[in-house]
Order: sequence, then structure tokens, then C-alpha cells
Amino acid sequence: MSTIIINADDYGLNERNSSAIKEAFQKELITDTTMLVNFDFFDGAIALAKEEGFADKIGIHLNLTAGEPLTEAIKRCPRFVSDGVFNKVYNRKRTSPLSKEEKDAIYTELTAQVKKLKEAGIAITHADSHHHIHTGVFVAPIVARVCQENGITKIRQHRNYGNIPGYKKFVKDRYNRWLKKQGFVTTAYFAYVMDVADAEIPDNTEIMVHPDFDKDGVLIDRRGMEDGFPIGYPLPDFVKERNVTLRGFAEL
Repeated sequence: MSTIIINADDYGLNERNSSAIKEAFQKELITDTTMLVNFDFFDGAIALAKEEGFADKIGIHLNLTAGEPLTEAIKRCPRFVSDGVFNKVYNRKRTSPLSKEEKDAIYTELTAQVKKLKEAGIAITHADSHHHIHTGVFVAPIVARVCQENGITKIRQHRNYGNIPGYKKFVKDRYNRWLKKQGFVTTAYFAYVMDVADAEIPDNTEIMVHPDFDKDGVLIDRRGMEDGFPIGYPLPDFVKERNVTLRGFAEL
């Protein structure tokens, strides 16, 4: 029997998705969540987590691609910010080295994000990132520094399970080895739902989901948006459907 972690990304994005993550915890469909701290529903999401008893299962969802930054310096970096908001332009896969100004601004912004979550009374269990920016070759060392300075020892690794082309697998495996050399604790595998839909789930795997409600109020794993509403498939119940047990990042 495999033991798995199921992490819900994007907690705090808005009231709807935060309520969906609350319901996913209630139904034991997830074990953990990671939180965006720079959206308007932050305070509401913190209160909800404390009321519902999952405040001890929250990690940080580091963000350089959506919403309004917390700090001023990054707003002067057009590769990341336009008109005062993260512009989604930064591509972790195809980019050039960062300038000193950009590095310093990223460090300041990510540190502020971690600080905000801590000051809300959350003992951060682990880290990952919006659009996987923490795996980018030039951002990764900054993320590592921020996590190390703030006592965050557990981090999501690069996806390493599923149908991955050879050249991508080489890059991902190299990053995952680097994480461990930096002293971080990771699961053995990180996968998307599609990676394990028709395959055995290995022991010690983290599976990423994005709980939300569709236009009919059905709890789904969000795959996108259509006409202003989330679309996707019903959020899987891995315990009922597969031969697995659950554990959280706190137990890793």
C-alpha cells in the first residue's frame, strides 16, 4: 500500500476556491494546502482555516506571476510586473539570467510573502509555488535562500512521475538532486492527477490538485476556466478508489 500526500494549490486565491479547499479537507480528499498571500481573500482564508481546523496543514505558495506584489522593488522589474501587478510574462523554462536588481527584488518579495503568512499565525509546513516558478534555474537559488532563512525545510520537487520526455527528465532530475543537496526534504515522487489516473501510485508521492466549484457547485479539480467558471473533473477520492493511505507534509 502506498502512502501519499495530496496538496491543494492556490488556497486564498478567492472565496470560492478557498471554500472548495475547506470542503476537500472535510471530505478527506486532500492532506495539505499551499497558500497565496497576495490576494484580497487572504484574511478570510486565514480565518476559515482556523475555524475549520486545518491551519496546521498550510504551506506557502510562493508567487511571482499573479496578483499584486507585496513590495515595491519588484514593481520596478518589468520582466515580472506591469501596471503594478504580476504580469505572467516570466517563463521559468525560457529565460535569461537575472540582474542583481531583479534578484534582490525577488528575494525581498518572497521574504515578505513568507513573513505575512507567519505573522497570520501559520506555522508554514512546506513550500511550493504558483506556476512552478520555484523550479526555474535562476529563481531556485533565491527560493532556497528564503526557505532556509525562514526554517522551511520541506519543498515540492520537480514533477518526476508520468510521461516525461527524456530531455525534460534530465533537467527535472538534476533539479531534484540539487534540492536534496541544499538540505531540503521532499517526497520521492511528485505527480499530477493525470499522471496516476491509469497507473500505479508509487509510495511517498505528492499529488497536486486545484479544488474549486464548477458552475453547478460540483467540487472539481480545476483544469481551467470557461465563461468565467472553473472547469475540470470531480476531485478524486484516492482512498476509496486506490490502494493508498494518506499523510501530510508535517509527517514527511
